[in-house]
Amino acid sequence: MPNHNKGIYLAFLTALISGVSIFINKFAVTSFENPAMLPTIKNSLVGLLLLAALIASGQWTKNWARLKSLNKKQATQLLGIAIIGGSLPFYLFFIGLSQIPAVNAAVIQKSLVFWVALLAIPLLKEKVTKTQALAVLVLFAGNLIIGGFKGLAFSKGELMVLLATLLWATETILAKKVLRAVEADIVAFARMGLGSLTLVLFSLVTSPSDIAKIGGLNSAQWFWIALTSVTLFAYVSSWYRALRIAPAITVTAVLVSSTLITNILSAIFITHAWNPVLTLQGTLIVAGLLLITRSSKPQSRSDQPIMVK
Repeated sequence: MPNHNKGIYLAFLTALISGVSIFINKFAVTSFENPAMLPTIKNSLVGLLLLAALIASGQWTKNWARLKSLNKKQATQLLGIAIIGGSLPFYLFFIGLSQIPAVNAAVIQKSLVFWVALLAIPLLKEKVTKTQALAVLVLFAGNLIIGGFKGLAFSKGELMVLLATLLWATETILAKKVLRAVEADIVAFARMGLGSLTLVLFSLVTSPSDIAKIGGLNSAQWFWIALTSVTLFAYVSSWYRALRIAPAITVTAVLVSSTLITNILSAIFITHAWNPVLTLQGTLIVAGLLLITRSSKPQSRSDQPIMVK
């Protein structure tokens, strides 16, 4: 199976994980008085899980050699990914989410594909056909058809979510460049491991009392932390593998379909109903996915990853 097709399949897997994760996080975030506390703890646990995975893979010696072989530029890029991908945007997103309706946050966050496209065309030299452009518009249109969405108010919370989305878009472009020479697992560990350290340090400065409360968390809170940590671990692992071997615009567009997964779970476990609006939204998302997958073409050979030995 060509790497390009494998990348798209991994992007679908990432979208599935993301849809489940979004559904779970709706419940998890309400369990914490300070919404920034959840990403700080779970990101730290994911960093530890990724480190454990690197060690348990049986290739720790090789992975350690790869880490030591990183040049100064690559190490700086990994640090950049940690800050603009694994720390600051999480803080901005969860704080913003606590101040605005969840539906508004979802619409803003799903604009990620537009920002990635705007950056990927000049910086990664990715090509976008008319069919691909139509697919992106159809996918985003599907996410606009959400019950309860009454438009954007351009409030502080919405601007925080938008800034988080812009940072994740920038991280996607930087990660795509780094993944040409660095293993996906190492990039993922840098993002979550170093990123979580940044979040912890930031919390110690801004709200040290919250750090002190970690020992007093109840069993329900630890349950949500554990569950969201597992889904985030799976998400990061599959996302970077997809991004390494498929165009950034394609994998980001496929990720938009996570909304459909979240809606299905909500209909099964919460509302116990499926209405015409959800049917229209699902139809648009499926149509957009068919367009993006059928029109996407593999990148040139020069864009294929060159792994560090």
